[in-house]
Amino acid sequence: MFLPFAVKRFARHTFFEFQAPIDVSAATIRTFQDYWAMRTRNPNDLIEAGQEIARLNSFYENKIREAKTLEDEVARLEALLNLPVFNEYRHEAARVVRRDYNAWWQRITIRKGRNYGITVGSPVIFAGGVVGRVSEVGLYTSVVDLLSSPGVRLSAVIETDGKHRPVNFQGRSSAAFSNATGSLEFVPLDIFIAPGEEPRVVTSGLGGVFPPGLSLGVLRKLEPDSDGLFQSAEVSLDSRLSSLMEVTVLVPLAPNEPPKGGAR
Repeated sequence: MFLPFAVKRFARHTFFEFQAPIDVSAATIRTFQDYWAMRTRNPNDLIEAGQEIARLNSFYENKIREAKTLEDEVARLEALLNLPVFNEYRHEAARVVRRDYNAWWQRITIRKGRNYGITVGSPVIFAGGVVGRVSEVGLYTSVVDLLSSPGVRLSAVIETDGKHRPVNFQGRSSAAFSNATGSLEFVPLDIFIAPGEEPRVVTSGLGGVFPPGLSLGVLRKLEPDSDGLFQSAEVSLDSRLSSLMEVTVLVPLAPNEPPKGGAR
């Protein structure tokens, strides 16, 4: 309690760097276990899996070409309308080596750090949308605060809101073995959930941290605030957040840095 702040900070970082090789070694052992477990599979199963991967590769190649066409069109329209250009990012894929869930925060540790240019505050995403953001960076590992952590706050919009009015999203602690949730504040009174609809909540792009349009979750349980000026809402997050094996870190590009992803 009475130690100087600098001493406590040095001790904390020293412990973090000392613990990192242990977490990475445990994750590497699990990877080898999965590899040798796959070696025992029936060859016919592996052939079918290879054929399915080939089909998926062909599908995603077409999607990449479509995405490139759309990116060029967006760039053309931004130039015509003189719109601000959002930050460019380098995609860095990383394995999850540890999970830490408790009442105060929900975090994961990934197998990349300063050795791959990871920076504090970098957005982290996966196929289902936003995972969270990097809160601590070591030499070989980084800590990511999940979207469900109460310390994560960001600007969002509701897809069914044609006016694209920003609302405030915050992670929320959930009971054990239950689906992760978040909350929305300052929701306009004219927003409602129609029967049978599940409006998506996505990032607004405000603040310059997360690109716009990334999925956060599904809107649930709208309730009026006590002041009667706005509503509050519950957001159901993607159930895969608690079982992710690999994520992608969006590392902001330095000037003149090529936008290519790093090796795993």
